Amino acid sequence: DATSRVQSRNGDHILFVKKKESRVTLLLVYVDDMIVTGDDEEEIFKLKVLLTAEFDLKDLGKLKYFLGIEIARSSSGLVLNQRKYTLDLLEETGKLGCRPASTPLDIGHKLSLRDGELLCEEAKGRHQRLVGKLIYLTLTRPDITFAVNVLSQFMHAPTDTHLKA
Repeated sequence: DATSRVQSRNGDHILFVKKKESRVTLLLVYVDDMIVTGDDEEEIFKLKVLLTAEFDLKDLGKLKYFLGIEIARSSSGLVLNQRKYTLDLLEETGKLGCRPASTPLDIGHKLSLRDGELLCEEAKGRHQRLVGKLIYLTLTRPDITFAVNVLSQFMHAPTDTHLKA
C-alpha cells in the first residue's frame, strides 16, 4: 500500500492518493468541500466511515457539480462541462445575448503593449479577474486556449484594446 499527499502552495486544497495493488482511492479537500472517489469501492466505504466518525459530514452521492464544473455520466464515461460557469461569466460581462464567434480572436489581429489606453486600477483588476476566469474555462474549452493565452500576456498592464479583444 502506498499513500501520498499533494498540497497546494497556498494551502487551499489537498489531494490524498492511496494505491493498493492496481486500485486507487482519491480524497480531494478544497476549503470546506471534499470529493472521495476511485476504483476501490471497499476502500472508499472505509474512508467514508472513518471521515464520518471524525467530522460532521453530509454525503451528497455521486458528484454532479464541483467548482464550476458539471459532471454527467454516460455508458462511455464522464462528460465535463462548464455551462453554468460560462453563462454566469457571459452575464457578468454583459455578453449573454451575443452571438458566438467562429474564432475566439480575430484572425491576423496582433495585440501589443502599446495598444490603447492603460486601464485604471479598478478596471485593471476586473480585467485580470476576467482573464483568470477565462483561464479556468479552458479546462473544458481547449478551443479558446490560444486566445486566452494571448490576453494573459498583458495582465500586468492591460489596456482598453486588450479588454475589447
